[in-house]
Amino acid sequence: MTKHRPGTADELLNAVGPAFGKLRRSSLLDVENPISQKDLSRTLVLNIVLEAEQAAEAREITVGAVAEHLSVDPSVASRMVSDSIGAGYLVRTASQQDGRRTILHLSPEGRELMARFRRHQRSAFEYVTADWSEDERLEFARLMLKYVAAQDALRRRADDEDTAR
Repeated sequence: MTKHRPGTADELLNAVGPAFGKLRRSSLLDVENPISQKDLSRTLVLNIVLEAEQAAEAREITVGAVAEHLSVDPSVASRMVSDSIGAGYLVRTASQQDGRRTILHLSPEGRELMARFRRHQRSAFEYVTADWSEDERLEFARLMLKYVAAQDALRRRADDEDTAR
């Protein structure tokens, strides 16, 4: 991001991408009781599994699904999943829909890490926005959630189009 404040609409919109890139790299490590770098990486995988379990139509998550969601090679996803299993945060089970497939579930320790991570994310948000008015905080939160929902809708639409082909 540039050092000056974006003045035009184009400058403001061009600054959004680099700003998103900085989000994960910064404030989550600055607040009290930070999550370790290793566990921060693990939460990428755990969040995918947790979201699938909490979805209205719960989905089974495989290593391949993790790779797809993270846009990484399946071998990279396999190593990430194996690390989370080794740390005690994930367990592998047989699919109830297809016994030949192995699916992933959070362990009780994984659920606790994710609960701690969510509390940590909230603390980071409050830390970063400490000088903002309550209205600004809430409006930013609403718009961020709207942005993420739109992004999810685009992904689902693309998945549906791929399935239809």
